[in-house]
Amino acid sequence: MRFMVIVKADKNSEAGVMPSEKLLADMGKYNEELVKAGVMLAGEGLQPSSKGARIKFSGDKRTVIDGPFAETKELIAGYWLFQVKSKEEAIEWVKRCPNPMEGESEIEIRQVFEADDFGAEFTPELREAEERMRAQIAANNSQ
Repeated sequence: MRFMVIVKADKNSEAGVMPSEKLLADMGKYNEELVKAGVMLAGEGLQPSSKGARIKFSGDKRTVIDGPFAETKELIAGYWLFQVKSKEEAIEWVKRCPNPMEGESEIEIRQVFEADDFGAEFTPELREAEERMRAQIAANNSQ
């Protein structure tokens, strides 16, 4: 099972305040544990929303909205992609995480859809196309 582990933004992360040396070191150790255990597939911190954009879809129309975005508590400051056996295991790993922000913070865990979750609508042809795409991504990332 794969889970997206989402670090919620706060006013400091949105203001571009960089983490302390201690937090960077603590996170580095935590990430090493995740990698050694075969849990971490990916993980990155994200720049503030002021450097981002959103694209709003309305039928065929696309509208670009430049950041920053107002609702800090709904923004993402970083993420991990975990591969674990259960949601409970993901929770246990996240509970071991250093607090990612000064003061209070929140981390959300969301399960990633797997091919079997889509049922009959995900036809054998669509599954083959998905597998080819994933193989191409892996090849691109190994270069």
